Amino acid sequence: MTSASARPEAADLPDEAPHILVVDDDRRLRELLARYLVEQGFRVTAAASAAEARARAQALVFDAMVLDVMMPGENGFDYARSVRETSKVPILMLTARSNTNDRVMGLEIGADDYLPKPFDPRELTLRLNNIINRGPVRAREADAAPVAFGPFAYRPDRGELRRDGEVIRITEREREILTILSQAAGAGVEREQLAGDSGAAAERAIDVQINRLRRKLEVDPANPTFLQTVRGVGYRLVID
Repeated sequence: MTSASARPEAADLPDEAPHILVVDDDRRLRELLARYLVEQGFRVTAAASAAEARARAQALVFDAMVLDVMMPGENGFDYARSVRETSKVPILMLTARSNTNDRVMGLEIGADDYLPKPFDPRELTLRLNNIINRGPVRAREADAAPVAFGPFAYRPDRGELRRDGEVIRITEREREILTILSQAAGAGVEREQLAGDSGAAAERAIDVQINRLRRKLEVDPANPTFLQTVRGVGYRLVID
């Protein structure tokens, strides 16, 4: 199976329906996922490997990617890392390994969400809709001015962070956090809002992501100047 969008049951889907790339080496799961997502109103293209996914992505534009971690050859972590070098497409990672370190690694690479197997298909649909709805935020900020704080300037429209004119490498989730915080114009943002709709586990992951982002922004991450904790609320970005 290469593309569920060619299935008869997908024929009536509108062109504006979100187009999902499903990447999983398990043929049975790949086909089940594709069939279910088509039934939920998504257009779906499926790939059995990172190499096949890369070929699909050269010819098509996707609204999100469902990516399995454990694949032979180039695994999901490596493929997600390569995707993030050129693309901001939302990525939902799937894995049979629910280890916290694996989840954090995926988020550090730039995945937008992480779902351990086995999972409820309804949860997959909710999480997919969530990351798709969050994704266009940066595109809608095309005319936004840079947000300045100390030696840094952040462009929400580009997801680009610079220090004294030099680009600072950040992950996709760090871009999302900075975008939300910069739009708050210095006000406190709740951890729940930063985590999206992914629940308590994602809220705990936010603390990890904030700490890692502070290492890129602060002279002394333990006593932050720019990315500050708002007690009882969450975090705020102190802008100029």
